[in-house]
Amino acid sequence: MKNIFWCKNCLSMSTRPRISFDKRGWCNACQWMEEKKNIDWEKRRKDLQTLLEEAKSKSNGYDCLVPVSGGKDGSYVSYILKKKYKMNPLAVTVTPPLPREEGIKNLRNFVKSGYTLLQIDPDPEVMRIINTKGFIEMGIPYYGWLITVQTSIMRVAVNFNIPIIFYGEDGEVEYGGSKTTKDVHHHDAEYMIKVYFEDGYNKVLSGLNLSKSQLYFFEFPEKKDLLKTDLKTTWWSHFENWDPYRNYLIAKKNCGLQEAEMSNVGTFTNFAQCDQYLYALHSYLMYLKFGFGRANQDACIEIRRGAMSRNQAINLVKLYDNAYPEIFLEHYLNYYKMSKKEFEDVIDKWANKNL
Repeated sequence: MKNIFWCKNCLSMSTRPRISFDKRGWCNACQWMEEKKNIDWEKRRKDLQTLLEEAKSKSNGYDCLVPVSGGKDGSYVSYILKKKYKMNPLAVTVTPPLPREEGIKNLRNFVKSGYTLLQIDPDPEVMRIINTKGFIEMGIPYYGWLITVQTSIMRVAVNFNIPIIFYGEDGEVEYGGSKTTKDVHHHDAEYMIKVYFEDGYNKVLSGLNLSKSQLYFFEFPEKKDLLKTDLKTTWWSHFENWDPYRNYLIAKKNCGLQEAEMSNVGTFTNFAQCDQYLYALHSYLMYLKFGFGRANQDACIEIRRGAMSRNQAINLVKLYDNAYPEIFLEHYLNYYKMSKKEFEDVIDKWANKNL
């Protein structure tokens, strides 16, 4: 907090968890942008082909699994796997706690474009209880959903004997975080708990007085089951240069993706994270905790792909980044069963007063 600064190339802040900078003042996401220009993508494509052939040889039906929400990235990965690599993916979604109409429509359009979808709806009251505790104890308003988009996906893969899961991008490497996975294509439950769940997994789930059956989709499969399936969990971004805007264009053309009519709360874009109301609260809390929000993240992506100057990005971030999602407030109060004061007390608790 004594030395807050921004990346000299994009707008990533020094407050971002696990971020690092080089001597030029460039963040590790911008360093990765440069490094990708010299990667042997053909070799990685061959590595991918080996993984896919291995998965096909083990398949009894669906030979890979892709987590989807109806958004651009899962749709893109599913499309490329099916059309380019002739795989038979099972698409799996976990219904968010406060779904938006845009997300529901896009998910149905995705299915209609030619995919099998397995939809998981964990007990909504259990989800609400875990989300509420995650909101209060971690400052993450959809913590239960964040857990189950990892745990339940692995459950499905084990139960269906699907040998490989393809998530979209490795967000730590692409957007500025830990660099430990930039040269490897796999990750496991321990990595998810430490990085994705911010080491709060046991803290949030403990003391909730929930049964084993209620927590089924919020807990990882046992190690013996993972070993039996020989399950591999990987990121598509390891095998080709990740480009969210390209993903959007291909999903729009081939999978029925539709943008929101207006730009999303807290940013200038309208084609990403349109599936649920709680994401606006999540990104606002991110702004209060770390000093950067949704517009900052979107602008950094645009800078790195050469579609926006840094000065343009600064203007957009100043305009959008501190937006309080007041239009969704009634949704939030009803969901968490809180008064406005109780809700705002939690918000205030997570505001970084030093910032």
